[in-house]
Amino acid sequence: MDWFWYFIIYSFLGFCLEVIFAWVTHNPKRDRKCFYLLPLCPVYGLGALAILALPAGVMQRPWLLLVCAALAATAAEYLMSLFYEWFTKVSFWDYRHLPLHINGRVCLLFSLFWGLLGTVLVHGVHPRVAALAEAIPARAALPGAMLLLGDAGVTVYLLRRTGTTGCLRWYQALARRPLGEKRQG
Repeated sequence: MDWFWYFIIYSFLGFCLEVIFAWVTHNPKRDRKCFYLLPLCPVYGLGALAILALPAGVMQRPWLLLVCAALAATAAEYLMSLFYEWFTKVSFWDYRHLPLHINGRVCLLFSLFWGLLGTVLVHGVHPRVAALAEAIPARAALPGAMLLLGDAGVTVYLLRRTGTTGCLRWYQALARRPLGEKRQG
Protein backbone atom coordinates (compact mmCIF):
# COMPACT_ATOMS: atom_id res chain seq x y z
CA MET A 1 0.00 0.00 0.00
CA ASP A 2 3.00 2.30 0.47
CA TRP A 3 3.36 2.74 -3.32
CA PHE A 4 -0.22 4.00 -3.52
CA TRP A 5 0.55 6.64 -0.91
CA TYR A 6 3.85 7.48 -2.62
CA PHE A 7 1.87 8.16 -5.78
CA ILE A 8 -0.61 10.38 -3.93
CA ILE A 9 2.04 12.27 -1.95
CA TYR A 10 4.34 12.87 -4.92
CA SER A 11 1.38 13.88 -7.10
CA PHE A 12 0.46 16.46 -4.45
CA LEU A 13 4.04 17.68 -4.08
CA GLY A 14 4.21 17.94 -7.87
CA PHE A 15 1.05 20.03 -7.86
CA CYS A 16 2.64 22.34 -5.29
CA LEU A 17 5.83 22.54 -7.35
CA GLU A 18 3.82 23.38 -10.48
CA VAL A 19 1.94 26.18 -8.71
CA ILE A 20 5.22 27.64 -7.40
CA PHE A 21 6.81 27.33 -10.86
CA ALA A 22 3.83 29.10 -12.47
CA TRP A 23 4.02 31.86 -9.87
CA VAL A 24 7.79 32.34 -10.24
CA THR A 25 7.62 32.37 -14.06
CA HIS A 26 4.52 34.63 -14.05
CA ASN A 27 2.59 32.08 -16.06
CA PRO A 28 -1.02 33.22 -16.49
CA LYS A 29 -2.24 29.69 -15.77
CA ARG A 30 -1.41 29.67 -12.06
CA ASP A 31 -3.40 26.61 -11.13
CA ARG A 32 -1.95 23.37 -12.39
CA LYS A 33 -4.65 20.89 -11.51
CA CYS A 34 -4.98 17.61 -13.34
CA PHE A 35 -8.00 16.38 -11.37
CA TYR A 36 -11.39 17.98 -10.88
CA LEU A 37 -11.25 18.11 -7.08
CA LEU A 38 -7.95 16.76 -5.82
CA PRO A 39 -4.84 18.98 -6.03
CA LEU A 40 -2.73 16.34 -7.77
CA CYS A 41 -0.45 16.18 -10.81
CA PRO A 42 -0.19 12.46 -11.53
CA VAL A 43 2.76 12.85 -13.88
CA TYR A 44 4.85 13.65 -10.80
CA GLY A 45 3.48 10.63 -8.95
CA LEU A 46 4.28 8.32 -11.85
CA GLY A 47 7.67 9.95 -12.41
CA ALA A 48 8.55 9.48 -8.74
CA LEU A 49 7.46 5.83 -8.82
CA ALA A 50 9.58 5.25 -11.93
CA ILE A 51 12.58 6.77 -10.18
CA LEU A 52 11.99 4.80 -6.97
CA ALA A 53 11.81 1.59 -9.01
CA LEU A 54 15.37 2.08 -10.27
CA PRO A 55 17.88 -0.56 -9.07
CA ALA A 56 19.77 0.06 -5.82
CA GLY A 57 23.05 0.21 -7.73
CA VAL A 58 21.76 3.22 -9.65
CA MET A 59 20.54 4.94 -6.49
CA GLN A 60 24.02 4.76 -4.95
CA ARG A 61 25.80 6.50 -7.84
CA PRO A 62 24.82 10.20 -7.99
CA TRP A 63 25.64 10.84 -11.65
CA LEU A 64 24.06 7.59 -12.78
CA LEU A 65 21.01 8.38 -10.66
CA LEU A 66 20.73 11.83 -12.25
CA VAL A 67 20.79 10.35 -15.77
CA CYS A 68 18.52 7.38 -15.00
CA ALA A 69 16.06 9.54 -13.03
CA ALA A 70 15.89 11.93 -15.97
CA LEU A 71 15.24 9.06 -18.39
CA ALA A 72 12.71 7.28 -16.15
CA ALA A 73 10.69 10.40 -15.33
CA THR A 74 10.86 11.66 -18.92
CA ALA A 75 9.47 8.32 -20.09
CA ALA A 76 6.66 8.64 -17.54
CA GLU A 77 5.99 12.20 -18.72
CA TYR A 78 5.86 11.11 -22.37
CA LEU A 79 3.50 8.25 -21.58
CA MET A 80 1.24 10.51 -19.48
CA SER A 81 1.10 12.99 -22.34
CA LEU A 82 0.09 10.20 -24.74
CA PHE A 83 -2.54 9.00 -22.27
CA TYR A 84 -4.01 12.48 -21.83
CA GLU A 85 -4.13 13.12 -25.57
CA TRP A 86 -5.45 9.69 -26.48
CA PHE A 87 -7.85 9.01 -23.63
CA THR A 88 -9.05 12.46 -22.55
CA LYS A 89 -8.51 14.27 -25.88
CA VAL A 90 -6.69 17.17 -24.20
CA SER A 91 -3.10 18.26 -23.76
CA PHE A 92 -1.89 19.55 -20.41
CA TRP A 93 1.50 20.78 -21.63
CA ASP A 94 3.33 21.55 -24.84
CA TYR A 95 7.08 22.05 -25.08
CA ARG A 96 7.15 22.91 -28.79
CA HIS A 97 8.44 26.38 -27.91
CA LEU A 98 11.53 24.87 -26.29
CA PRO A 99 14.54 23.42 -28.11
CA LEU A 100 15.18 19.69 -28.30
CA HIS A 101 11.61 18.55 -27.68
CA ILE A 102 9.97 15.33 -28.84
CA ASN A 103 6.53 16.10 -30.28
CA GLY A 104 6.10 18.80 -27.63
CA ARG A 105 5.58 16.08 -25.01
CA VAL A 106 9.06 16.13 -23.45
CA CYS A 107 12.15 18.27 -23.85
CA LEU A 108 15.77 18.23 -22.77
CA LEU A 109 15.44 21.15 -20.34
CA PHE A 110 12.66 19.53 -18.33
CA SER A 111 14.38 16.15 -18.55
CA LEU A 112 17.34 17.75 -16.80
CA PHE A 113 14.96 19.14 -14.18
CA TRP A 114 13.53 15.63 -13.74
CA GLY A 115 17.05 14.29 -13.16
CA LEU A 116 17.76 16.92 -10.52
CA LEU A 117 14.38 16.39 -8.88
CA GLY A 118 14.99 12.64 -8.89
CA THR A 119 18.31 13.05 -7.12
CA VAL A 120 16.72 15.29 -4.48
CA LEU A 121 13.80 12.86 -4.21
CA VAL A 122 15.97 9.81 -3.55
CA HIS A 123 18.48 11.40 -1.19
CA GLY A 124 16.40 14.04 0.57
CA VAL A 125 12.65 13.76 0.22
CA HIS A 126 11.84 10.07 0.00
CA PRO A 127 12.99 9.01 3.48
CA ARG A 128 10.46 11.47 4.93
CA VAL A 129 7.73 10.49 2.47
CA ALA A 130 8.32 6.80 3.22
CA ALA A 131 7.91 7.48 6.95
CA LEU A 132 4.73 9.45 6.27
CA ALA A 133 3.27 6.73 4.04
CA GLU A 134 4.07 4.09 6.63
CA ALA A 135 2.24 6.12 9.29
CA ILE A 136 -1.01 6.25 7.28
CA PRO A 137 -3.46 3.71 8.74
CA ALA A 138 -4.35 0.77 6.51
CA ARG A 139 -8.05 1.59 6.85
CA ALA A 140 -7.44 4.85 4.92
CA ALA A 141 -6.45 2.98 1.74
CA LEU A 142 -9.93 2.04 0.52
CA PRO A 143 -11.48 5.50 1.03
CA GLY A 144 -8.37 7.08 -0.49
CA ALA A 145 -8.53 4.81 -3.53
CA MET A 146 -12.28 5.40 -3.93
CA LEU A 147 -11.79 9.18 -3.77
CA LEU A 148 -8.94 9.04 -6.28
CA LEU A 149 -10.82 6.76 -8.70
CA GLY A 150 -14.04 8.75 -8.35
CA ASP A 151 -12.28 12.03 -9.03
CA ALA A 152 -10.34 10.46 -11.91
CA GLY A 153 -13.59 9.21 -13.44
CA VAL A 154 -15.28 12.61 -13.19
CA THR A 155 -12.14 14.30 -14.52
CA VAL A 156 -11.85 12.03 -17.56
CA TYR A 157 -15.56 12.44 -18.30
CA LEU A 158 -15.36 16.25 -18.14
CA LEU A 159 -12.15 16.47 -20.14
CA ARG A 160 -13.57 14.27 -22.90
CA ARG A 161 -16.86 16.16 -22.89
CA THR A 162 -15.39 19.67 -22.97
CA GLY A 163 -12.10 19.05 -24.79
CA THR A 164 -10.32 21.55 -22.56
CA THR A 165 -8.52 21.59 -19.23
CA GLY A 166 -10.48 24.75 -18.36
CA CYS A 167 -13.27 22.55 -17.00
CA LEU A 168 -11.01 21.66 -14.06
CA ARG A 169 -11.02 25.28 -12.89
CA TRP A 170 -14.66 25.21 -11.74
CA TYR A 171 -13.83 27.29 -8.66
CA GLN A 172 -13.00 30.36 -10.76
CA ALA A 173 -16.71 30.92 -11.40
CA LEU A 174 -17.28 30.96 -7.64
CA ALA A 175 -14.57 33.56 -7.16
CA ARG A 176 -16.14 35.88 -9.76
CA ARG A 177 -19.59 35.82 -8.13
CA PRO A 178 -20.12 38.26 -5.23
CA LEU A 179 -20.84 36.65 -1.89
CA GLY A 180 -24.53 35.95 -1.42
CA GLU A 181 -25.40 36.33 -5.10
CA LYS A 182 -27.66 33.55 -6.27
CA ARG A 183 -27.14 31.74 -9.49
CA GLN A 184 -29.74 32.47 -12.13
CA GLY A 185 -31.10 29.75 -14.24
